[in-house]
Amino acid sequence: MIYKRSSQLFAEAEKVIPGGVNSPVRAFKSVGGTPIFVKYARGAYLYDEDDRRLIDYINSWGPMILGHAFPPVVDAVISRAKLGTSFGMPTALETEIATLAVNMVPNIDKIRFVNSGTEACMSAIRLARGYTNRDKIIKFAGCYHGHSDSFLIQAGSGAITFGAPNSPGVTTGTAKDTLLAQYNNLESVQALIDANKGEIACIIVEPVAGNMGCIPPLKGFLEGLRQMCSDNGILLIFDEVMTGFRLAKGGVQELYNITADILCFGKVIGGGLPVGAFAAREEIMNFLAPMGPVYQAGTLSGNPLAMAAGLAMLQALDADAEVYNRLEAKTAYLEEGIANALTQESIEFTINRVGSMISVHFSADPVFDFESAKKGDNTRFKQFFHGMLDQGIYIAPSAYESWFITDALSFEDLDFTIAAVAKVAKKL
Repeated sequence: MIYKRSSQLFAEAEKVIPGGVNSPVRAFKSVGGTPIFVKYARGAYLYDEDDRRLIDYINSWGPMILGHAFPPVVDAVISRAKLGTSFGMPTALETEIATLAVNMVPNIDKIRFVNSGTEACMSAIRLARGYTNRDKIIKFAGCYHGHSDSFLIQAGSGAITFGAPNSPGVTTGTAKDTLLAQYNNLESVQALIDANKGEIACIIVEPVAGNMGCIPPLKGFLEGLRQMCSDNGILLIFDEVMTGFRLAKGGVQELYNITADILCFGKVIGGGLPVGAFAAREEIMNFLAPMGPVYQAGTLSGNPLAMAAGLAMLQALDADAEVYNRLEAKTAYLEEGIANALTQESIEFTINRVGSMISVHFSADPVFDFESAKKGDNTRFKQFFHGMLDQGIYIAPSAYESWFITDALSFEDLDFTIAAVAKVAKKL
């Protein structure tokens, strides 16, 4: 299907923006074709510049958990904007959202707001190094923690999509302090700890991976990481930029009853505005300036518009006792429907799901790490993506991204989506 207006806008954008986009996965490079330009969105739907309505399954890559243009968030942003958009000075609003976040999430005493998930993870690593007085970190192949240099070593998401997980511009000096383990493989972690005794500051992990598709932790994996860190004086960092406030009020710590030392947030915590945060127990957070020696700062950190949006979102989630049950029910319903449709056409697939995160991998084998994710049939995924787009369904334009379900989806939307999968599957 030809998207005339989007094609025109993309051609114009390519003249002044690298690749025509401000984040690589938007370019459709891994699936082919022209990216869709959005005019506006409401609830579960996107409306593009060609005046097509699309049912949205990425939801701004996660934050629109209650739907686009969620009225309490919109109202909060408008009200705050009338009072001024930025001050570079403290506001009472920052304390209000910080207090709510600390009360919702287990095992944290203090939180600092920044401007993106990348900044949150970058700052958490610096804090861990400062607190432990160690230099090395362990990350996992296929896990993406933003585009800070320390993390672009076998990163997921866009780095996988373009086949360049080791980005030019990352120095060998930086790379040598980043140790690479295999997701869901405790033996690979233990081997790195044994080979670098007393040198590892932290282990950073997506506790539910979302950047090689949705990949849940195998039984005992997170528990094993927690024990290894406790035994070796290493800080455990959960990158909950995707999972925080999405899989449960208290995130993965609550979902699996496992505590991390430092948590990173983004997406939902900002209600769709640019924001991130990192949090920990008091003794760790007090190492940050101005109280401690670890420097971190940001002119727009705690921006009143972002804080207003995030507070409205967290208040809505905190007040709704059934929201996570509804999200679970809707995503499970979608999973079953997609599975039945693909099975009917004898298509090999694996569906991974945790709560309202879900991925369809075109592989008959279990997908539990970076290597198994790469075995999926990407040619078939491209066909699936464009087939779904033609049916009015927008999914992530990469086989290595999770879908994110919004509570704004109705069961009629889900039935329409399942019927679309059945139509597309006949042509795969």
